[in-house]
Amino acid sequence: MADKAMEQPSELFEYTSGRWLWNDALKHSERRRIFNVLELKRLAAAAVSRNEEDVARFEKLAEGGFNRTFLITMHDGFQLVGRIPYPVTEPKHLVIASEVATMDFLRMHSIPVPQIYSYSTTSENPAGTGYIFMELVRGRNLGDIWFDMPEKARIAVVTKLVELETRLFSLPLPASGSLYFAKDLSEESSRVEIPITDPGNDRGFCIGPDTRHGLWYGKRLNIQTDRGPYLDAAAVLAAGAKKEIAYLKKFGQPLHPFQRLRREIYKYQKQSPSAHLDNLEKYLQVVPYLIPHGNSTFTRPTLRHPDLQPNNVFVSDDLNITGLIDWQNCSALPLFLQCGIPNSFQNYGDSVSESVIFPELPPNFDDLKDRDQFEQVLLLRRRQLHYFYVTKTEKLNPAHYDALTETWSALRHKLFEHASEPWDGDNITLKADLIQLVQNWSSIATTGTTDVAPCPISFSEDEIRECLRVNAEQVESDEQMQACRDAIGIGISGWVPVEQYEEIKGRERKLMADALEGAESDEDRRMLHEHWIFDDFDEEEYS
Repeated sequence: MADKAMEQPSELFEYTSGRWLWNDALKHSERRRIFNVLELKRLAAAAVSRNEEDVARFEKLAEGGFNRTFLITMHDGFQLVGRIPYPVTEPKHLVIASEVATMDFLRMHSIPVPQIYSYSTTSENPAGTGYIFMELVRGRNLGDIWFDMPEKARIAVVTKLVELETRLFSLPLPASGSLYFAKDLSEESSRVEIPITDPGNDRGFCIGPDTRHGLWYGKRLNIQTDRGPYLDAAAVLAAGAKKEIAYLKKFGQPLHPFQRLRREIYKYQKQSPSAHLDNLEKYLQVVPYLIPHGNSTFTRPTLRHPDLQPNNVFVSDDLNITGLIDWQNCSALPLFLQCGIPNSFQNYGDSVSESVIFPELPPNFDDLKDRDQFEQVLLLRRRQLHYFYVTKTEKLNPAHYDALTETWSALRHKLFEHASEPWDGDNITLKADLIQLVQNWSSIATTGTTDVAPCPISFSEDEIRECLRVNAEQVESDEQMQACRDAIGIGISGWVPVEQYEEIKGRERKLMADALEGAESDEDRRMLHEHWIFDDFDEEEYS
């Protein structure tokens, strides 16, 4: 077979797996990565003690949100994986350095992750790009078979994933932040050494800067702020909010809500960042009271896969886990901030799931119409995944279960996430969280005894009433937005497979035509057209 890289080098440089319903040209330009193909092949061969002439094929394997992956095959059949970051992937150097060290640390503790053969954290090499060369994981990608698996098989996989999480959660770490080899951090970078009990395996691991994406997004990249390592839970809770305060004070400007269907709520007026700055300052005042007391396990730095979903899991024919991939942006955080049910397994919003009741089909299932039966089967599957993840966690990983089911766990997590996220014109969501905190202060802010500290923040009755009203409208708007996505068949990012683009674009045009036809006035039609939810827009404003 001829070398695919020699025949179609541009195929290796461009994003070809899909298109986006909006800002398609921008998304493709962000993912264009030109590199020296011959040199990357040579480096790949050297990583596994081969010569460049031993490379038989070099072909694109996959494209994700931040990286492009290649399958490299030798003439004797040996295969390895090469991965390079897109130009927009940040923080450069740190994301590669941290992921490599994390995977090496996990392999040392018998967690099934690919072996790293070689890596470069910078583009200062003959290939002109940072890279990781790693082992090709054997087995089947769980995402390819997940929806066709019978109930017992899915339960078996969930059980094995919980077992793996139990081992991950038990790894002792001295601080929160991301993992590195000390040699990969600059002398100026703060770090906390990780003690290794086996001197023969001491590879110089440490905890350094936190690589979670939101801490470095857009112009935040060059903001001087504390990104770890964090020696206590209060520093973790405060870091994201302090970063965002620093960003908004330097770059903040009035914005339309990023979620364009919300804009009607505000009569299409831009929102000032000053209101969000006030919410962030209030959040920082309550940070000391968000730390759980009475159980030191809740504040222990804990490592967890950043995106535990089927496409990142490989299994053998007998459903043993052969590999967990994609550890980019992985961070150790206090357990009370790491706890939660992975999105692929949770079914929140359903009373049966939230009550952890054993899920069953309804008694009248056989009398239902075919479509209703199909919907009940899908609901049962979601309930089963939620139920078995929770019950297996209770049995195998009780520390995680205790943190997960602690009364105010969800509110703490919401406050932390909403205070850390890059501001996108939303002044309401964090404020609504803070109001919920104030309204339940006496049962949240205990000091570890029966004493309750006075609440350092307050809101007037009018503020509360107005915030909750707008928050309810935003929730309703988000539900309508999801219904629009479902109607045309796209996810939240607007990505679609190349072969489906024209069909989905046609559905989107019809949806717009129907919306314009249903508008009650010329002004409504003008605003719909100007703020159409699937049009291109200036993303730079939000970075």
